[in-house]
Parts: sequence; C-alpha cells; structure tokens
Amino acid sequence: MSEMSFEDMLNESFKTIRTGEVVTGKVIDVKPEYIIVNIGYKSDGIITRNDYSADSSLDLTTVVKPGDELEAKVRKVNDGEGLVSLSHRDVMSEKVNQRIKEAFENKELITGKVDKVVNGGLSVIFEGARIFIPASLVSDVFERDLSKYAGTDIEFVITEFNPQKRRIIGDRKHLILERKAAAKEALLATIKEGDVIDGVVKNITDFGAFVDLGGADGLLHISEMSWGRTENPKKVYKPGQELRVMIKEINGDKIALTRKFPDENPWVLALTKYAVGNIVRGRVARLADFGAFINLEPGIDALLHVSQISNERVEKPADVLKVGDEIVAKVTELNAADKKISLSIKALNAPEHKEAPKEEDVVSVYTDTEDEAAEEVAAETVEETADAE
Repeated sequence: MSEMSFEDMLNESFKTIRTGEVVTGKVIDVKPEYIIVNIGYKSDGIITRNDYSADSSLDLTTVVKPGDELEAKVRKVNDGEGLVSLSHRDVMSEKVNQRIKEAFENKELITGKVDKVVNGGLSVIFEGARIFIPASLVSDVFERDLSKYAGTDIEFVITEFNPQKRRIIGDRKHLILERKAAAKEALLATIKEGDVIDGVVKNITDFGAFVDLGGADGLLHISEMSWGRTENPKKVYKPGQELRVMIKEINGDKIALTRKFPDENPWVLALTKYAVGNIVRGRVARLADFGAFINLEPGIDALLHVSQISNERVEKPADVLKVGDEIVAKVTELNAADKKISLSIKALNAPEHKEAPKEEDVVSVYTDTEDEAAEEVAAETVEETADAE
C-alpha cells in the first residue's frame, strides 16, 4: 500500500463539486464588483455582480458582508484564475420565478426599481429578476421621454409570465387607470354644484383649461374664466398652476367649472356706479360699424353708439377711435337685468355740461398709472359681432 502524499491527503479532506451543483458557502470578502466565498472546496468561489443580480449598477458591499452564508450554483469548477465560478442569481431565479408566478396568478401589486430606460420601455428589477414594462403600459398617457423614471421605484402588476422564454411583462397603465377611476368616483360622491374647491391646471386649450380636482378633471371654459373678457387662456394660466374654482355643473362624470364667483360679480354694484346720468371713464375694447364697446371695468362693457361719439357726424367709429383709447362719457341707459349700458360723449356737450366734468365726478376704475391694463385692452382683437349689440 503506497503512502499518500501531503497534497493528496489535503485534497482528500476537501469535498468534491460538480458543475450545476448548488453549494452553500460563507462570504470571506466583498468588493463592489464581486464576492469571495468559502465553499469547503480546495478553491474558493467567486460570485460576480452579474452572477449575483440583474441590477448592473448594484454595489455588492451594500447587500452582502463577510460572514454571510450564500447559496450558489457552480458554473465552472475552475474559472481560469483558480477560483470556482458561482452564480447566486441562478439559485435565486428559481425562487424569484416562483414568487413572480404567484404575483402573476394573484394579480398582486409589486414594486421594482427601474434599472434602465431602454428602447420601447423600462427594464425593472424585482427581487433580482428583470421585468420589462413596454412604453405603452408605463402610463395612462403617451410619454415620449421615459428618462424621468430611471432609478425610481414604481408599482405595477405582472400581466405575462413565461420563464422558459424569459418573458416577464409588467403593466403600470391599468393600475393608474383603476386608481383614477376610484378617485373620480370618490370625488363625484363628495362634490356638488356651487362648491368652491382648489385644483391644479392640467392643460390649456384655445377654448379653456382642464383642471385636476384631485380625482377628476373639470373644464374651465374660456367664458367662465372671469367676469371680464378673456381673449387667450394660455396668457392667463399655465400648467401646474394652483387655482380656486367653483363647481358650476355636474353632468354624469363631466364637471363644468367657473371662476365667476357671485360675490365678485361687478354687476352687483352697477346700479349705483353706472346709474343714468353718471359720468364714467373707460377704454375702447373693440370696434364695430354701429359703435364702440367701452370697458368700464373687468366684466362690464358699455356701448357707445356711433351717433353718440360726437356732435359732428361720424361715419365709422374707427375714423375717430382706436382700441385702447380712453374716453369719458355719460351714462344714458342702464339695464342691469340684461347687462346693458349705453354711453354718450355727445351728451356731455348738452347745456347742463357747460364745463368739463371734474375728476372727482367721474366714475372710473382706471388710473393714469394703469399702463399694463391699457396695453392688454389695446392688444384685444377687433370683433364685429351681432350678438354684442
């Protein structure tokens, strides 16, 4: 019987391993890119970052420390550097696949971290496994740029699970839609016409602004933006702006909003401020062949008929007036019910007005310093409209 050499006896003391075998070892060293594991074999094992997790940016020192025990599958008995190549990811993938399968079957809500923004969607890491969320299923609205999701944690559900083809698909869109539907139902159950609530401007069109009320969107039509005249909603509001609005009408799931608050209605005081005989100051808002519309204050326009512009004959108002001009005139007619006021410059030349009216006798919401307001009035487009008569 031949005697065994020391090397033979040393090798005999170590267990044998085979490719594909699952072994358990103790971590003896950790670097950001790899882990060294004592597996009771004559050579230590190495687990690279890629063989630990699908997260290519993971710092292994943040998840493993010396002394930890890890399960791993033998990939190569000798990696070419004298170490055993191990894969913790292969072992965990079987466990994770079972976990994902359960989440898929139960339609469970899970959370993962967006590892990469790739062409056509998001690559998300969930418990070491990579899940793909197509761009069409990332949100309930089309998003051209998905870069804002990089590195963030997002919630989703698994809608397709095929581990054989390594195809695992997540869906965030329908989750958002379900939550919005629930929030909308809850909001509609609590609001009523006449309620004043806060919202956030979502987007703006030529005809109005859509306001997020915290569960549903309401439409603030251009005609309801103020008691005054609004020419361009985009010059008044911007997306993200907080806004106080009043519920004007609820029709099914459609909500109409208004900013015409009753206590701010300028016509409430019109009977006193613009009584017949009062002398008022205003600015030309727009011109028509039959006369000029004079803005006395936001929400109140008066008609200066062409026949009342001057003692001399005026063919067209545009011959003597332009948008933005300031005029002083006398109120000759007031119909608060129909919201109509008639003015006359000509009446100021009547016998009872031998002298020019004193400043303190002129009703006006404007001052000489309101240059910005004058510019806004002058910027309004000239309109010829029959229903404005």
